[in-house]
Amino acid sequence: MISKVNSAGIHGIDGYIVDVECFASQSIPKFDIVGLPGASVRESYNRIKAAIKSSGLEFPAAAITVNLAPADMLKQGTAYDLAILLALLKCTVLEECDLSGKCFAGEVSLSGDLRKTNGILSMCIAARDAGFSEMYVPYDNVNEAAVVDGISVYGVHNISELTLHLMKGNAIQPAKCDPSSLFDISYKGIPDFSDVKGQEQAKFAIEVAAAGMHNILLVGPPGTGKSMLAKRIPGILPPMSFDEALETTKVYSASGNIAAGETLITRRPFRAPHHTMSAAGLIGGGQIPQPGEISLATGGVLFLDELPEFSKNATDGLRQPLEDGEVTITRVGGRFRFPARFMLVCAMNPCKCGYYGHPVKQCTCSRSMIDKYLSKVSGPLLDRMDIQIEVPSLSYEKLSDIAPAEPSEKIRERVINAREIMSKRYAGTGITANGELTPAMIRKYCVLDDEAQTVMKNAFEKMGLSARGYDRILRVARTVADMHASENIRKEHVAQAVQLRNLDRKYWKNN
Repeated sequence: MISKVNSAGIHGIDGYIVDVECFASQSIPKFDIVGLPGASVRESYNRIKAAIKSSGLEFPAAAITVNLAPADMLKQGTAYDLAILLALLKCTVLEECDLSGKCFAGEVSLSGDLRKTNGILSMCIAARDAGFSEMYVPYDNVNEAAVVDGISVYGVHNISELTLHLMKGNAIQPAKCDPSSLFDISYKGIPDFSDVKGQEQAKFAIEVAAAGMHNILLVGPPGTGKSMLAKRIPGILPPMSFDEALETTKVYSASGNIAAGETLITRRPFRAPHHTMSAAGLIGGGQIPQPGEISLATGGVLFLDELPEFSKNATDGLRQPLEDGEVTITRVGGRFRFPARFMLVCAMNPCKCGYYGHPVKQCTCSRSMIDKYLSKVSGPLLDRMDIQIEVPSLSYEKLSDIAPAEPSEKIRERVINAREIMSKRYAGTGITANGELTPAMIRKYCVLDDEAQTVMKNAFEKMGLSARGYDRILRVARTVADMHASENIRKEHVAQAVQLRNLDRKYWKNN
């Protein structure tokens, strides 16, 4: 007897349909799984057998062969448990049930309960796109999957409940979800810029960076508020769109970072990995590639504090994702693509002791020590930092001032206004902010008049800019112009963009 049940797997963060075929013959009982199963899939036999018996159902006494198609793709994870179990039950209690148009995914426990499974959102999208009308998932995943429109999603507690539903119907009701109701965005809990004393220039630079999704480097001695400023950036970023939330949630779903019962991730991520993190942890990788911190920061902020302390392999690995907006990892099992569209915020001291260039405290580092420390940040990575700003020590008057600083809400309003101008300009292009502009789009949207050209030419020659550095100054100038609601990029906008990038001339002039 041959039975077939549809399931879904995940490759990177993208789902794909898997046909689970079961052949049972009257022979000495045995169980084989073919179709390039991984270790967790091969172990499913013991889980499934215990789950069937715990649910009071009959396990087929036959020679069973289960095939997972397509057979040339490596199957990893526990999402195939439910479909394999149902393919076996098609030989007994579910023989008369029509399972066409239905897709099943979920891990089965020994007691017959369904456990939360990674990647369910991507699997549900794949099932919808393949034309399935119903998707059955563990109950803890139902809110996550229900945001996908065009398919009915059923949350299953256990095998007994599911078999009753398949045989008689109406035992489980489809989940209902209105995605628009999920976007009551709250910034509660995010630190506010009103707590930051002084640092007006740094705040302005961060506002520009947030408006255009530009990468920014903060350099200054210890205790000047670099980390404090960075942690408040999510509070001035615009709310996520549905497409952005869906992409970010797919990454979190695939990596197992969604809590049980959680739906969409509607707050922009803020990831701040420790500097001891490996290159694979930051960029992504592993024997079975998993998203790294740069992918988990998609749609939000990746904050690298103490930038020179990160390994050279890790920081240099950022270069390609910063340009492409994605990272591709190749293994024997295939190529895995993970999104990496994030705002990079880096902070560092100017030297090992932290006081090089300090107006009062004396630096204890030699010139060679300073150069060695600064050289840990490679030129190509520095070239990709659109904005480079110094965060100086504050005076006593600034620190003792009790007047409240400008709150995040006011800054956020200006950022949203600038982002709306960008959205209208780039409608239909897939670009949402100036920091994502391609070279061709820069030539189209970042046109300079004669006076602005003169300022740009002087900056290019004095700063020794690369072609990439030239493009990035134009992107920042476009953002400054948008913040002033100016259709044209004027000379003052270019001048401000140049001022926000010339820090490397001070610290890296000898490197």
